[in-house]
Amino acid sequence: MDGTVLVADDDRTIRTVLTQALTRAGCKVHATSSLVTLMRWVEEGKGDLVISDVVMPDGNGLEQLPEISKLRPGLPVIVISAQNTIMTAIQAAEADAYDYLPKPFDLPDLMKRAARALDVKRRAPRTPSEPVVDGGNDLPLVGRTPAMQSLYRLVARVMNTALPVLVTGESGTGKSLIARAIHDFSDRRSLPFVTVTGADLVGMDGPSIMVAKAKGGSILLDEVADLDEEAQARIVRVLDTLPENGPRILATSQADLMERMTEGAFREDLFYRLGGVTISVPSLRERVDDIPLLADHFLARAARDGGATRRLSDGALELFRLYSWPGNVRQFENAIRRLVITSAEESVPRSEVEMILGNQPEMEPIRAGDSDKLSSSVAKHLRRYFDLHGGALPPPGLHQRILREVEAPLIDIALEATGGNQAKCADLLGINRNTLRKKITDLDIRVTRRRKLM
Repeated sequence: MDGTVLVADDDRTIRTVLTQALTRAGCKVHATSSLVTLMRWVEEGKGDLVISDVVMPDGNGLEQLPEISKLRPGLPVIVISAQNTIMTAIQAAEADAYDYLPKPFDLPDLMKRAARALDVKRRAPRTPSEPVVDGGNDLPLVGRTPAMQSLYRLVARVMNTALPVLVTGESGTGKSLIARAIHDFSDRRSLPFVTVTGADLVGMDGPSIMVAKAKGGSILLDEVADLDEEAQARIVRVLDTLPENGPRILATSQADLMERMTEGAFREDLFYRLGGVTISVPSLRERVDDIPLLADHFLARAARDGGATRRLSDGALELFRLYSWPGNVRQFENAIRRLVITSAEESVPRSEVEMILGNQPEMEPIRAGDSDKLSSSVAKHLRRYFDLHGGALPPPGLHQRILREVEAPLIDIALEATGGNQAKCADLLGINRNTLRKKITDLDIRVTRRRKLM
């Protein structure tokens, strides 16, 4: 990595960490806790990249982006912020930030983005659209997990395009909220947002009436997989006749449309017309680190609405994190609302959460695509492993090391499941008993009499 990086953050620890990491990577670094100093450096022509916090003692980093773009067209700015809401990502995109990362950020990830910003010539600055209305604090689209931050960045990139967007995810994840946010923060925000269900498409003129209502705004086809064949055909005909200034098409689906299409239950031509950009909303159990943020949001909302002031004890929060949440964020919000009403204590104890969750499903439903979760997790781990080497390759012998890391816990858990019976374990794994014994020795697995898992 080569270049000069300007770092602006009021947290001394963050300035130190970034300075050390960037210096080790070969960059020159100027760090400050003042936006005034940062802007002076920019005006003097210093720096090839800016990394700036949002909330600073002497101003707002986002508000300085248009001035930076005016003074130094093409100077990339990476925004880092502890304000982990979709609004921050959208405002960063609106202000023409090169990239956005939440705090606490992943240092290898930030280094990777910084290297890309220094290596890739910045796109020509666009004219900012109408300023985003600051009304997103009530949106329950909060989260600092990588999955949610990636979602925020994708929403910010697609909101002012004309491409159709398909939002997928389980029930209760907030698919319709994502679709609404794309409209509300886009350049179509002043035009109608029309939600369409199967009942609205009855009759030959149903789709045309919906298009007329939208008036060039946005149309949301809610749970599009539930539409019957006739409704799907009508939508295709209308989409084919949309004028250039027609409404933008958004759709949501908790079903796998590709699978439905393969089964013949969903039209292929409609599938390809809707899938300009696909946004997958993660389930709550895939982002349990966001549960404290969501809990604070819902508890604060309840207090604003006249409810009692409550907070979750450590035990209550731990139990919420362990639960599988088949109903996702909607189910979690309802649980919080119930606790606000029924809890007699300001600090909600674990026992009251146990009572609420005891009457709800314990396991998430088996859904298409669940078999991909292991490979996805492994892929994320491997990407992080490569990123930690800062652009250099890991030491040779990677294949054998990775196999060993996967194989050891697999055999250990299989032994536990079979009560330490090596014959049953070998049969379960589908390998020869002598092969199993050799692997136990090579991997230094301790074999004892174990409790059977099943």
